[in-house]
Amino acid sequence: MRKLKGGNFDLDLCSGDAVKWKQDPCPWNVAEKTTAHKCAVKNTSICGYFAGLGDGDALDTVLCTYPVRRTPVRS
Repeated sequence: MRKLKGGNFDLDLCSGDAVKWKQDPCPWNVAEKTTAHKCAVKNTSICGYFAGLGDGDALDTVLCTYPVRRTPVRS
């Protein structure tokens, strides 16, 4: 389990490379040398490696299980 600071959520917020806060890279994106994967996309999907938010730390922490895939959450 990894705790990623400032996860890449598409909640009417386009972060890309222009964020002013610390944002850890997605380990799946790093492994595949891409920027295509996101933790969640509004009304569309949640990453199969997503395991929750927070965990008692900062609220912007994403829990990621990469490379052990979880069952994706469907809306």
